[in-house]
Amino acid sequence: MDVKKFIRSIPDYPKPGIMFRDITTLLGDAEGFRTAVDALVQLHQGAKFDVVAGIEARGFILGGAVAHQLGLGFVPVRKKGKLPWKTIAEEYDLEYGTDMVEIHTDAIAEGARVLLIDDLIATGGTAEAAVKLVARTGGNVLAASFVIELSDLGGRERLEALDIEVLSLCSFEGH
Repeated sequence: MDVKKFIRSIPDYPKPGIMFRDITTLLGDAEGFRTAVDALVQLHQGAKFDVVAGIEARGFILGGAVAHQLGLGFVPVRKKGKLPWKTIAEEYDLEYGTDMVEIHTDAIAEGARVLLIDDLIATGGTAEAAVKLVARTGGNVLAASFVIELSDLGGRERLEALDIEVLSLCSFEGH
């Protein structure tokens, strides 16, 4: 089933010229949500992971469901200042400025094989920051999966340059 039919496109959000791909419509539809989670799980059938990491916030929803289906634990990759324990942080570039994500220092065991999940990959900056955090804990992101890929923005290539398998359920051109 094509998950694109569950995704709402909103023109000129958050600024003129951007076509926002909204997955709240996918999450709110039982068939769409199940289809997306099942498809993300199927992308990795037979692969060996130790843990799933999900990027705030929609990556929590999808990654938690994928971790449950795979029988694995879940590690949240959060925005700075949201985690209550000792953390490490990684800064990444935005179009206008920078942002930062964090994980707990003890979130991922040395040598752990990690599956990274988020709703969308665009330039790959946030995902690359998450990959670097996992590496700093001693873990290794083997694959990163997304519901949506904005293929013109180079995120796939950015992660593949780090020797990470990148998979997506659907792709859109443009921003």
